[in-house]
Amino acid sequence: MKYAIIDLGTNTFHLLIIEKSAERITPVFKTLVPAKIGKSGINQGIITEEATQRALNVLKQFRQKIDEYGVELSNTKAIGTSAIRNAKNAEDFCTTVQRETGITIEVISGDREAELIYQGVRQGIDLGDKMSVIMDIGGGSVEFIICNASRVFRKQSFEIGGQRLLEQFVLTDPISPSAIQRMHTYFQEQLLPLVNAAHQYAPQTLVGSSGSFDTLTDMDFMHRLGHLPDPQQTSFEISQEEFARAYHLLTTQSHDERMTIPGMIELRVDMIVPSVVLIHHVLKSLNISRIRSTTYALKEGIMEWVTGTD
Repeated sequence: MKYAIIDLGTNTFHLLIIEKSAERITPVFKTLVPAKIGKSGINQGIITEEATQRALNVLKQFRQKIDEYGVELSNTKAIGTSAIRNAKNAEDFCTTVQRETGITIEVISGDREAELIYQGVRQGIDLGDKMSVIMDIGGGSVEFIICNASRVFRKQSFEIGGQRLLEQFVLTDPISPSAIQRMHTYFQEQLLPLVNAAHQYAPQTLVGSSGSFDTLTDMDFMHRLGHLPDPQQTSFEISQEEFARAYHLLTTQSHDERMTIPGMIELRVDMIVPSVVLIHHVLKSLNISRIRSTTYALKEGIMEWVTGTD
């Protein structure tokens, strides 16, 4: 039986096609395409006409792949997250997508998103018995899950994603020191529930889930080893020294300079700036020194959900 999973993120749409047999689940196709449905509208709570058109173009490509691989639409799960759940015109957007592509979007809450991210992350990395905090930076929201391998102790979604931060704070290129300071003040207010929960559970490790953490990992590999990681590897460690190096580069260089950093991709060249400021803030405010990352995230959690293995 084949299934198609679509994660409609605020900036990037992911398609994962899998085949399930009695013995195993095998990924047969995956791709990610920038749709940028949050661009210019995320902080106003709308999906613009231009963003809707970009989304339709991507989803029509996805529909072709779904048909090509012989996946029934009844076995296709398309999940909408922050940009869609917070848009005043979400219903119109979903109706348009359904009419134009045949794909039905299911919009999930931030709490459910965090739950699915946990299910995905623990397939890609051994969380062990000790307490970790998973951090998933999307374009619209950021999910934090305090957990170990066997259970979730606290989870929360915050509407402070990279696209929101980019449009609100990154008004110069490179970002100004005063903007970084304003972001820290903003995070201090917004993330108070996370800091309080961390006092209670004392996570020792930050586990970054895909997105910007993938780029930080790629930068690390290119810097130390001169090549990208093996695509089959799903679990990584980022040293404090490497994070400090990346942070300095990303917050002091312009867009064009960042594009020349080995391991950088155009998809993340701008959003990674507010993302590293946020990661830096979380490390300091939660007093965490160990950073791990995994390429697994929401779509792998959705995979468990649709195949009934969660």
